[in-house]
Amino acid sequence: MVGQAVDGENAVRLAVRLKPDVVLMDLKMPKLDGIEATRQIVAVNAETKVLILTSFHTDTNVLEALHAGAGGYLLKDASPESMINSVLAVVAGQHVMDRSIAERMLEMLEGGTKSSYDGLTGREVEILKLIARGLANKQVAYQLKISEKTVRNHISNIYTRLGIDDRSQAVLYAVRKGLVQL
Repeated sequence: MVGQAVDGENAVRLAVRLKPDVVLMDLKMPKLDGIEATRQIVAVNAETKVLILTSFHTDTNVLEALHAGAGGYLLKDASPESMINSVLAVVAGQHVMDRSIAERMLEMLEGGTKSSYDGLTGREVEILKLIARGLANKQVAYQLKISEKTVRNHISNIYTRLGIDDRSQAVLYAVRKGLVQL
């Protein structure tokens, strides 16, 4: 180990200065997220490989990270042996991905419905559309003939699956995915 960064900007500076073989990158960091940090590191030195090591595994995050130049995507709960093998594989120029993520990506390519929206269930997509249209939880509950508590539970699951924190981010996600139009 040649360095440890405290945020995304620091990760880029250290990678440029130290020129490591591989960078283990988290996605959620202060100042600069892991996807943009990956993009900048790879742009400055294509020899440095980036392996995303995170707890966020939405389809959007995975695709953006790979598009930014990451050589792999692992979840933090991976075994130490798996992490070591993944680092070695990425340094050797191979691409690696957590098994569950790889299966979801293949499902997406094969036309699976659930993975099109980062693993959201049909009901969660339905609720996401309604909140993106500006409906309050009580209105969503009334329209779907479910309790307001059930709506809150679904929204909490949506936030967790998408790695977001609030309603405005949910609306942005829905717009990006074409679930609603402004």
